[in-house]
Amino acid sequence: MLIDTYGRVATDLRVSLTDRCNLRCTYCMPEEGLQWLAKPDLLTDDEIVRLVDVAVTSLGIREVRFTGGEPLLRPGLAGIVERVAALDPRPRTSLTTNGIGLRRTAAALKAAGLDRVNVSLDTLRPDVFKTLTRRDRHRDVLDGLLAARDAGLTPVKVNAVLMPGLNADEAPDLLAWAIEHDYELRFIEQMPLDAQHGWKREGMVTAVDILASLRTRFALAPEPSEERGSAPAERWIVGGGPHRVGVIASVTRPFCAACDRTRLTADGQIRTCLFATEETDLRAALRSGAPDEEIARVWRQAMWGKKAGSGLDDPSFLQPDRPMSAIGG
Repeated sequence: MLIDTYGRVATDLRVSLTDRCNLRCTYCMPEEGLQWLAKPDLLTDDEIVRLVDVAVTSLGIREVRFTGGEPLLRPGLAGIVERVAALDPRPRTSLTTNGIGLRRTAAALKAAGLDRVNVSLDTLRPDVFKTLTRRDRHRDVLDGLLAARDAGLTPVKVNAVLMPGLNADEAPDLLAWAIEHDYELRFIEQMPLDAQHGWKREGMVTAVDILASLRTRFALAPEPSEERGSAPAERWIVGGGPHRVGVIASVTRPFCAACDRTRLTADGQIRTCLFATEETDLRAALRSGAPDEEIARVWRQAMWGKKAGSGLDDPSFLQPDRPMSAIGG
């Protein structure tokens, strides 16, 4: 198992397939983009599958989430999904995406063995979407969501970040729209993972703000605590059910004590936390000819040193050098 000194066991692996993205969201990266990883630095398809195989067969991983950057930009994505879904024991597989390419890929990803998707969509207003992402692709995301639902990549989860002065008033509208289309909506507090290091705690839209806004239109009841488990979202039953809405309060109500995640970056580094300042290099072990047993040992050792929490509530908190697009969500 991937156990740490606090007794937490990692069973959920987040695999970043690329640091590249076809949007330029203001809370993630500058308009001109970033210096992308060089192709030789990226893990190959075979290396990714081998590391996931080690994680699943030797380290107790039960769920694999493919992330980016934008994972739909990764050539060979369907093949990677198919090979991971064929592992024994078979892990649950999911994908976090901006949704732009889902209309053309959803059916193929489902056929390859993908179980479900998370799609990022922060606004229902095309003009606000263009301001937030610096791209005019709102319709493509909506079409991608429909394609994912029709392909059976369910439950389709929608992740929304609310920003002061832009879309902070949209929480009730987003929930009404999600219920209409049978999507599961989750609001995420903005986290200090932007490449510009411009995040400020003051003025951010918090979980308390989001819930207060939702309650102007909806009756919300907390989901029984035993149903949450290690999930990052606190979920609320809407109007007596069956629909639910989640709030991921990473900043104001961190859930580190129940964290069950380990992260693999696109260039083969293990990260124990989104906000970790240290990484462990598995790519070097792979390319030096290390056997699976050695890779598993290095991975276990990395996770054993996982810190108690993200440190966001500590005045000495330092934002990691890597932005979200280079870490993987």
